[in-house]
Amino acid sequence: MILKPQRLFDGAAIREGMAVVVTGGRIDAVVAAEEVPGGTALPGLLAPGFIDLQVNGSAGWMVDGTTDVAALREICAAQARLGAVGILPTLITDTPEATAQVIAAGIAAARAGVPGFLGLHLEGPHLDPRRKGAHDAGLIRPMGEDDLARLCAAARELPVLMLTVAPEAVTPAQIAALAAAGAIVSLGHSDCSFEVAQAAFAAGARCATHLFNAMSQIGNRAPGLAGAVLAGDCAAGLIADGVHVHPAVMRLALAARPEGVFLVSDCMAVAGTEATEFRLGGRRILRRDGRLTLEDGTLAGADLTLPRAVRVLVEQVGVPETRALAMASRVPAELIGMGDRFGRIAEGRRADLVHLGADGALAGVCLDGRWL
Repeated sequence: MILKPQRLFDGAAIREGMAVVVTGGRIDAVVAAEEVPGGTALPGLLAPGFIDLQVNGSAGWMVDGTTDVAALREICAAQARLGAVGILPTLITDTPEATAQVIAAGIAAARAGVPGFLGLHLEGPHLDPRRKGAHDAGLIRPMGEDDLARLCAAARELPVLMLTVAPEAVTPAQIAALAAAGAIVSLGHSDCSFEVAQAAFAAGARCATHLFNAMSQIGNRAPGLAGAVLAGDCAAGLIADGVHVHPAVMRLALAARPEGVFLVSDCMAVAGTEATEFRLGGRRILRRDGRLTLEDGTLAGADLTLPRAVRVLVEQVGVPETRALAMASRVPAELIGMGDRFGRIAEGRRADLVHLGADGALAGVCLDGRWL
């Protein structure tokens, strides 16, 4: 397969007049188009497949206490059709039994080689109920020693385990133990102070979950968790739908942090469907005007795909296209230690690609050398 895109984002820069030669699911060469006869012309742009580290559900499925390998396979397949060739299915605050079920399903999915499954993201239950968002406050609790042992064991079994915790619900020693076991500890759903956040980062946390949402905000004398993220060097996920964070605030944050911020969809079961509502822990979630909310108006995840998030960054925030594309591909891949597999178009890499039309909308997805 010879692809000749109008423009090519290789993970670092946008190039024109290039050809990508694919054989058996791998990229054989990236060369000047005139060096290779024939091929398929692609209007628009060809980029590395996107990586989403916060996917709560898709195609009618939610990650919950009923999740098994089949459900994870369906969620990953739906996300591939939406442009995310690799994801971390995400369980929000739930019971210990549900957490154990999802971990077991994730380990089985990894062993089965489910396409697109990169690991798990457990967002809770060790959070601060003052910043619960749409999480069930009745299930939020501090981390115990049994929890710590279970999570450390999961981190050693899974290819990737990301954990969203609040410093109020865990100790620095627990953060250090989780990091030593290989987990990516991310701070979120927290009302902690700037100083407490800094201590958690010093203990081993190295990410923040959905920057600005469900966290202590920046004040002139109390910078909070959001201020600690912008003043530090940790990674941070961003929901760039123009709803969760105002474009002006995104612009300020990305100016403060030239590196490390990546895009997440935080999508729910309705992703990839035309459904207008669904149930979350027995509560009704409404899909209206590009947002998902509880009946009281509380945001409950996002009605977003990564291709649209890239467009929001470029069109509404004014982010250079190269940076926006990297935030959806190379940056998250490098955070989870998979920068050698994803995020770049180069010789020897897997042919996991997204084709964006001239308007930036998703036009096609190539997974392992095969167009979906």
